[in-house]
Amino acid sequence: MKKKRLAIFASGTGSNAINLIEYFTGHESIEIGFVLSNKKDAPVLASASQLCVETLSLSNSEVSSGQLLIELCEKHQIDYVILAGYLRLIPLEFIEAFSEGIINLHPSLLPNYGGKGMYGRNVHNAVLKNKEKESGITIHFVNQKFDDGRVIAQFRCPISSLDTLQDLETKIRNLEQNYLPVVVEKTILGMV
Repeated sequence: MKKKRLAIFASGTGSNAINLIEYFTGHESIEIGFVLSNKKDAPVLASASQLCVETLSLSNSEVSSGQLLIELCEKHQIDYVILAGYLRLIPLEFIEAFSEGIINLHPSLLPNYGGKGMYGRNVHNAVLKNKEKESGITIHFVNQKFDDGRVIAQFRCPISSLDTLQDLETKIRNLEQNYLPVVVEKTILGMV
């Protein structure tokens, strides 16, 4: 049986990308085709390379070309694209070519705290400012609108009145590390 091939798009340190690579190393049905970043000095590229995964760096203007991304994924026989801390708008042409084939990880319980500018600490600061009692992560398919695609899974964590930004970041990171690879695996294998 031919393995399903994933491309991971990431812009920063890539802790979730590395977690995915480690999870799928030696997997019988799924493998990582490449890691792409829009930042040539993104730490994720060095980390992925150390794990023997092909890495690619494209400029912001290059990643805004849906056709270029389509050709790149076709060349590498990519079945699914995972956005793991990727901070660029995905071109419409690419979304249409990979309908329900692009999976995003968002650090809130969508539809709350989603949309343009809502990523990383921006999300966590807004959650704390509004004195929310819980937060979490959403794993969803990408569509034409920011953080609006069909939800695959959500996982929650409580927030206490004493939680700091760092506390919330740690809780969210733990959810991401524990659940993203499993949800991606089950989605690709048709188990969700």
